[in-house]
Amino acid sequence: MVRYGSEHKQATRRRIIETAGRRFKQAGIDGSGIATLMKDAGLTNGAFYAHFDSKEDLVATTIVDQMREQAAKFGAQVDDRAGLERLVREYLSVEHRDNPEDGCPSAALLDETGRGSSATRRAYTDALLEVIDPIAAYVVPGDPESARVITLGVYATMTGTLQLSRALADRQLADAVLEQGIQHVLALLHADGQS
Repeated sequence: MVRYGSEHKQATRRRIIETAGRRFKQAGIDGSGIATLMKDAGLTNGAFYAHFDSKEDLVATTIVDQMREQAAKFGAQVDDRAGLERLVREYLSVEHRDNPEDGCPSAALLDETGRGSSATRRAYTDALLEVIDPIAAYVVPGDPESARVITLGVYATMTGTLQLSRALADRQLADAVLEQGIQHVLALLHADGQS
């Protein structure tokens, strides 16, 4: 039996998480079985349990990983008003809408996450706050509680807009929803002197 070092085990775990992130966002959590995920990762089913206790463990881990990637991306973009507007426009873009496997985990998985275990919902909540708190600090400096609620509302608007645009069969209408979402979110962010 071949024994692998901790670096190989970490790299394999990372590959499973990255594969699961793309697959979950593309096919949904319920539509992604362990066998399919492991095949996508180029691994055997038996290898799964060397890294995760259960699919629910993988789901929570993957959601946190995906949200942390989003937090890093958002944090790097929001350093001024132009960066915040660029973030909104990129999020509510046709490219993001048409490529869910590469995009926001909330827009792709929110309904399933909401039906997940309390551990998964807690992991999502904590990770979401990592995404929005740096933006909140910029949007309403000096009032973190108010800023968090405002920013959660903005994030919910962006996520819902993207989900609705993805669901519409009429491409022209779907594009118009994205554009209206951009205008609405920017108005929310700039209301009452914010940012």
